[in-house]
Amino acid sequence: MSLIIRVIVNALAVWAAVTLISGIDVNTDSLAGTILVYVAVGAIFGVVNAVIKPIVKAVGCLFYALTLGLIGLVVNALLFMLTEWIAGLFDLPFTISGFWPAFWGALVVTVVSWLLSMFLPDGDD
Repeated sequence: MSLIIRVIVNALAVWAAVTLISGIDVNTDSLAGTILVYVAVGAIFGVVNAVIKPIVKAVGCLFYALTLGLIGLVVNALLFMLTEWIAGLFDLPFTISGFWPAFWGALVVTVVSWLLSMFLPDGDD
């Protein structure tokens, strides 16, 4: 159940990024198709963050320390671009037009996910 909630939170965060940031688009013909794309991209982004982000943090530990963690913003943007590339492999109509939309989109996704997670049970109760 927790996994489904995380995917929905990621899907809502991606929707917020598409809505707020020009250069990030989802192009579908139907509402059901749009929802399906958001859920699929949310799942892909969750897997990318769960698998690749810890590896990048471990390998780039020195860069995180030297930049006081600011390199994490760049890493998040690159992971968001990787999510777009993987979505393209599955023929999902999710596009990011460059680094800066990915940077701002990743920032929006992070903030919205954090805000939504504050209102969800964490499973420790």
